[in-house]
Amino acid sequence: MKAFPALCLLLASLASHAETPQQILQAYATDAAAREPGFTPSATRGEAFFSRRFAVNDRMPACTSCHTEKPLAGGQHVVTGKAIRPLAVAANSERFADPARVEKWFGRNCKEVVGRACTPGEKADFVAFMNEVR
Repeated sequence: MKAFPALCLLLASLASHAETPQQILQAYATDAAAREPGFTPSATRGEAFFSRRFAVNDRMPACTSCHTEKPLAGGQHVVTGKAIRPLAVAANSERFADPARVEKWFGRNCKEVVGRACTPGEKADFVAFMNEVR
């Protein structure tokens, strides 16, 4: 768990200004590699994670419940009905640009959909996928 304080410090330092999705990806990848030597982010794993049905929450069994199966498209929260801007960086330049917001939404969404906190590796894979979607 030595990497967790390092990630917190890194995210805190990044939170003072906008970052690129690639920098946020690298922060998660670095933390994941500290926990799992040799870790390399995978957009393929990220896509599988995005599409996977966790079935922890009947109303939100998967990321696609609110975000649709097309990350380039907007979505709608299944409970509140609130519109959600696209997840893919190519369709939403603000996505994955603020480390504090990224961590806030991973925290909330992972708990609701996955039923637990997402690992740094899962986050890195997810961001890698969202960076590659065109």
